[in-house]
Amino acid sequence: MTQHQRQATSQACSYKKGRPHKKIFEDRQTDIEKDFLTIDCRRAVGLYPPRMKTFLSFLCGVAVMLGFSTLRGSSPSHHVYELRLYHVSPGKMDALKARFGDHTEAIFKRHNMKSVGYWVPEDAPSSQNLFIYILEHPSRQEAEENWAAFQADPEWKKVKAESEAQGPLADHIDRYFMDPTSFSSLK
Repeated sequence: MTQHQRQATSQACSYKKGRPHKKIFEDRQTDIEKDFLTIDCRRAVGLYPPRMKTFLSFLCGVAVMLGFSTLRGSSPSHHVYELRLYHVSPGKMDALKARFGDHTEAIFKRHNMKSVGYWVPEDAPSSQNLFIYILEHPSRQEAEENWAAFQADPEWKKVKAESEAQGPLADHIDRYFMDPTSFSSLK
């Protein structure tokens, strides 16, 4: 909008039904009506940018989300994720995957260890010797307690001994406890 157009629109907003804008304010009963009239005139003059509507919609959305999170209860609990990388002994990948699929996953559940997922890289040589999974724990302390209970589980001891009768399935295991970032989809 050019300066000339703004000036003309401003004059049009100043006079409604042939009376000055100020006179209209005097005729109105409430401050809210005065504010809406001022906003209408400012919008007509171009004092509010076109993105204002988008911004206000965004603010309303944030307010609604905050309301829902308040209704849901206190802030969501903090979870800790554990990344585990098994460096598999040569020729033992199928045996390790079978042990996890047939036994370990069920024992994890019994000890409150939630599996997020299991992966094997697509490309060789890692596809032959790297097994990856992530567990979710309510806290780091509970993770340590659950692992201790898992290691002491009689079924786990039996399954491990049977599956490693011909030697260990993994050369070594790397383990990392991780906290989600503020922009992570997993919290």
